[in-house]
Amino acid sequence: MSGGSYNYLYDVLDLEDLQARQHDLEAMAERLAGLGYAQDAARETEELLVLLRQWQTRVGVRVSRLTDLWRAVERWDSADSSEDKVKGALAIYRADAAGTPPP
Repeated sequence: MSGGSYNYLYDVLDLEDLQARQHDLEAMAERLAGLGYAQDAARETEELLVLLRQWQTRVGVRVSRLTDLWRAVERWDSADSSEDKVKGALAIYRADAAGTPPP
């Protein structure tokens, strides 16, 4: 029987796949660290986990700021709302991005 101990981590296809396999990355980092002679590879695997988590946090913050604006544009383009709603959502987005209270 071959492979599979880390859910074929070596066969990761893209960022989405890697993000979904953080548990496997943690397990691999621990395994590499436990070898005693692969500390550099263990450290880089751990750094990859840190980068993924930072990316998730940053993306989450930006998405939460943009969601209402995206919704307003989509509804306007679907003829379910007006351009005024887009402008209002844009003003709120800009205030939030600048760290000021919305108008």
